[in-house]
Amino acid sequence: MKFKKILLGACAVLAVVSLAACSNSKKSSSSSNEPKELNVEFVPSTQANKMEAKAKPLGTLLQKQLHIPVHVTVSTDYSGLVEAMSSKKVDVGFMPPYSYILAHKKGIADVLLQAERYGYDEPSGKMNHTLMHKYRGMIVVKKGSKIKSWKDLKGKKIAIGDPSSSSGYVYPVAELYKKGLNVTKDCKLVNVKGDDQEVLSVLNGDVDAAFVFSDARNIAAKDDKKAMTDVVPIYFTKWIPNDTIAVRKDMPKKFRVKLAKAFKNIAKSKKGKQIIESIYNHYGYVEAKDSDFDGLRQYQKIVNKATGGNN
Repeated sequence: MKFKKILLGACAVLAVVSLAACSNSKKSSSSSNEPKELNVEFVPSTQANKMEAKAKPLGTLLQKQLHIPVHVTVSTDYSGLVEAMSSKKVDVGFMPPYSYILAHKKGIADVLLQAERYGYDEPSGKMNHTLMHKYRGMIVVKKGSKIKSWKDLKGKKIAIGDPSSSSGYVYPVAELYKKGLNVTKDCKLVNVKGDDQEVLSVLNGDVDAAFVFSDARNIAAKDDKKAMTDVVPIYFTKWIPNDTIAVRKDMPKKFRVKLAKAFKNIAKSKKGKQIIESIYNHYGYVEAKDSDFDGLRQYQKIVNKATGGNN
């Protein structure tokens, strides 16, 4: 009888030890799934060399928050960023909304956060300091141009952003197509890297008009003050969801929470606020969900119809 009690007691101890071991094993496994380092990539909204110099300090702040090495790079375009995330060379991407929905559709990325920016009073282009998680695209021309409305754009030379840029391509192309003007066939489209360079192209007379975000003139004015007075908007698109911070689909949920908190903390600090403002004119970050971008998906279908594409 004593032997049976001893045996039962021993079994109970072994069971507890076994459960504890399993629990520790799971914890170890969970923590081991977290990235040992983080690769963050940006896409230029200004010239690439300027962007890289501005973005590098953000990597340092993230490293302090996450306690792992953080590497910051700048892609040549949005497609390159999506491809880098697909091949697992990049873990976190600062993506405009259209690039995000393409990456999500391909099973590459999930939205983590959405950026907040200050709004602008139009047509003056003056910042009004109202934090917003949406913005508009606009079509600009040189002051004094014979182009007074979107109806005058037929046959004209237009500077555009990357084809996956919401304000620099998708929204103006889709909206003008709905109005009866297919700019992909009826106009000469010229790809220009950086919204500031698009504005300057208009100012310098290299193109007749440009599709940019509202209000990109403020950035261009840092190179030429006349951008604010001699480049004027003739059309504004409907509201567009702000840029995203997107993460790879396979990023552990626990680490996503930690990463989101890190970005929010950085945005609240004095130094961090200066850095994110200098990169993309971001002033904060808010939670986001995939359904926030359903409206944009409808515009994607219109663009596909205009171009004969099937993305």
